[in-house]
Amino acid sequence: METKSENRIHSTSSVSTICQNCKQDFIIESEDFNFYEKIKVPPPTWCPKCRAIRRLMWRNERTLYYNTCAFSGKKIFSMFDPETKLVVYDKDIWWSDKWDPTYYGIDYDFSKPFFVQFRELLQRVPLANLGNTNMVNCDYANHSLDCRNCFLLYASISAENVHYSTGAITVKDSLDLYKITKAEQCYEDVLCASIFNTHFSYDSDECINSMFLTSCLNLQNCLGCVNLRHKNYCIFNKQYSKEEYEKVRLNYDLGSYKGLEKFKKEYSEFLKTQFRRFAFIYKSVNVTGDNVMTSKNSRMIFDIFGEVENCKYVYHSGISLKDSYDGYGAGMRTEFLYESVDTGADGSKQFFSVINHGCLETHYTYMCYSSKFLFGCVGVRNNSYSILNKKYTKSEYENLLPKIIKHMNDMPYIDNKERVYKYGEFFPMELSPFKYNETIVQEYYPLDENVILEYGLKLKEKKERNYKIEIKIEDLPDRIKEADESIVGKVIECAHKGGCNQQCTEVFKIREDELQFLKRINVALPRLCPNCRHFERLKKRNPFKLWHRECMCEKTRHFHGAGKCEVEFETPYAPDRPEIIYCEKCYQQEVY
Repeated sequence: METKSENRIHSTSSVSTICQNCKQDFIIESEDFNFYEKIKVPPPTWCPKCRAIRRLMWRNERTLYYNTCAFSGKKIFSMFDPETKLVVYDKDIWWSDKWDPTYYGIDYDFSKPFFVQFRELLQRVPLANLGNTNMVNCDYANHSLDCRNCFLLYASISAENVHYSTGAITVKDSLDLYKITKAEQCYEDVLCASIFNTHFSYDSDECINSMFLTSCLNLQNCLGCVNLRHKNYCIFNKQYSKEEYEKVRLNYDLGSYKGLEKFKKEYSEFLKTQFRRFAFIYKSVNVTGDNVMTSKNSRMIFDIFGEVENCKYVYHSGISLKDSYDGYGAGMRTEFLYESVDTGADGSKQFFSVINHGCLETHYTYMCYSSKFLFGCVGVRNNSYSILNKKYTKSEYENLLPKIIKHMNDMPYIDNKERVYKYGEFFPMELSPFKYNETIVQEYYPLDENVILEYGLKLKEKKERNYKIEIKIEDLPDRIKEADESIVGKVIECAHKGGCNQQCTEVFKIREDELQFLKRINVALPRLCPNCRHFERLKKRNPFKLWHRECMCEKTRHFHGAGKCEVEFETPYAPDRPEIIYCEKCYQQEVY
């Protein structure tokens, strides 16, 4: 009889098993077994949530340090704390031919576990200071590609003159954004696309010259609206003529901080009265998740930029990703990824990888590019048939690889919490160069300190900051029109004063271009540091989790007629939340 701990890779039905980490039951579906068989890996021993936490422990996006290039001695910014003692090179040196990653290659040692050997290699091989590619004048940026003239930018592609933002894809001349695509001259937006001069908006697309929108489409010159389509000159969903709109709009002075905060409260109350769509899934077929565009046949996928197919447990990914499981920041013309972070870009069969681009058939790689047939490598570029950075012939590699996989199963790595890592497990969390509160785990899966310790994670101790504050928060001008150039570059006190749980830096500065931008859109100066502003934006989004619920609509004029709608769905809105949640049909009948 098959027990929970004896799951076989072949299965025609779903199987319940117990997570190694949290000790809770989770289900492995029959289609999951088919995927694992296809890529020749065993089924997971960690539940989906714990697997995500384990992966994200290897992703530090926003915590940057002063470090020293080990090659040149130059002072650099880095995602690696100098306390880690890792060898870090400035990106220009790292990408050059001034060093050879194969120089650090070592023979595989069958007398000790693989992950012990990988840890030793990781501590020796030079690492790029930041996870960036093709960045111009973007020293304060990380995990980004093809960007220019950006400051404090993270996880972004093709951004120009964008500051204090995360997940900006094809964005120009904008500030304080979170996961925005195709935008220009925008401010404080979350999960929007194709917007221009639109601010303080959430889940709204194709909008122009508007502020404070939620779940809107194709609006122009609107303020404080929810669930509207193809409208112009509306305030709190009420239609006005152009002349009326301009007159009423003058009543809301968002260039005043007091006026802005008053409007935020009024809009918050208005939002509570409005229904919500069960999830945002756009032009997609047979998909569950949230914030998904143009995808199909995928489950539990979130923040998808488009063209994801036959995937599961994939987050912040897309742009042509197929047949892949368990990834964050994965995609761009890629297929057959498994357990990956920041991986893809014209790649295939990249398993257990972190910052791995343009590669083919790789296993357990960190910061490798344009290579193929790698196992346990760090920093390898434009190479092939390598194990622990040592180069082999094709026949030698193919002969050694199955022996190493067998060795990983016969002599598994066992971590400080007695969790067993055979072939098929992602990198142990305790080997990550980052601590819990340096990574994005805290953003998507916040854990209390007891759970952090139970999981065997480490916390970065908060260091005393002794900034000389030049402007107290109460001394900032109320109106943006009253702020002059003298404020630029001054050390300003953050309103949270380090008392929050949002990685508060306690102080911040205003850039000259930032001041001019806020004056142009007539919005008051911020009172929070960039980190606190980021976490405030995160509060607006739904979690990477789904609940099975029923539609809450009771309107008799809808397709279901008399009585409550009985359509069921998977939604990121938890049952205890106050929002009124509609199924897709009821939602569409209301907004069109």
